Amino acid sequence: MSKQAQPTYPRNTWYVAATAAEVTDKPLGRQICGERMVFYRALEGKMAAVEDFCPHRGAPLSLGRVCEGKLVCGYHGLEMGCDGKTVAMPGQRVRGFPAIKSYPVEERYGFVWVWPGDKDAADAALIPDLQWHDNPEWAYDGGLFHIKADYRLMIDNLMDLTHETYVHASSIGQAEIDETPCKTEVIGDSEVVTSRFMENIEAPPFWKMALRSNGLADDVPVDRWQVCRFTPPSHVLIEVGVAHAGKGGYDAADEHKVYSMVVDFITPETDGSMWYFWGMARKFNPGDASVTAAIKQGQHKIFSEDLEMLELQQRNLEDYPQRQLLKLNIDAGGVQSRKIIERLIDEEKNESRVAALA
Repeated sequence: MSKQAQPTYPRNTWYVAATAAEVTDKPLGRQICGERMVFYRALEGKMAAVEDFCPHRGAPLSLGRVCEGKLVCGYHGLEMGCDGKTVAMPGQRVRGFPAIKSYPVEERYGFVWVWPGDKDAADAALIPDLQWHDNPEWAYDGGLFHIKADYRLMIDNLMDLTHETYVHASSIGQAEIDETPCKTEVIGDSEVVTSRFMENIEAPPFWKMALRSNGLADDVPVDRWQVCRFTPPSHVLIEVGVAHAGKGGYDAADEHKVYSMVVDFITPETDGSMWYFWGMARKFNPGDASVTAAIKQGQHKIFSEDLEMLELQQRNLEDYPQRQLLKLNIDAGGVQSRKIIERLIDEEKNESRVAALA
């Protein structure tokens, strides 16, 4: 369990812990919300997650192996079940050992989702629906970064794309982003949407490449859109695209536009570090593997630029904790997203107090 006095992330929720491809025939150790976990495939490939802590001598179970669906400690051979209970150990009686913590875990949409909080509250129906997964009209690829920064800084970054003009000037940035006002809406109690629509502009380099890959002219004016959607605990999905100007913009028919969904699953590791699962699902020319590879390479470069900025921002904030930061209208998306996160944390704290008094 995390020792922090004031939690900075909700726990009763689903986080992306890994891609499904990362969990093979070997266990995978990963820290999520301050807790060290180990993920592995039990019988018939079913995903399991327990504390990365052997109850015998405290060794990390992630350094062990999987044998016949059981997690075997790499130190003395203690066998663990996916419920956190000890099963066997060569020459020893261990079934009376206290169980270690196990976690609700689901494999869905190519990701491994984990619920770090109250197991009884875990509901797989709360995992977001990713419409593009295994859909022949879409293509997807992505990657993973470990970033030494507070996960909320990434949410701020993604809910305010004004920075593209400066951080990503050679790929997706352009002056029109600065010149076009953005609109921020809070929908219900669990969604924040920041949108920007630009009309009759030149496409930046990344989008010119996308237009060409879909057989569309890249030397004509376009309408461009960015619609950023935050949902808790820390998911940001961004609708992006361009259409030939005058063809309907966001609502243009597919033959006049290139449209994608930028996928951002941001999972806190600790107060000052995160796992950032990024990717792009596109709804144009889905069968062209070379386009998929080019987009992934371009995204890797773009998000690497964000990584450097965020890590140095984190260092500044740690070195100067007394400094007050300015809030402008472009920050509204991040500010409103943080309010939702803070409300969820407060609700969990209140529930814990009530449970302790019961």
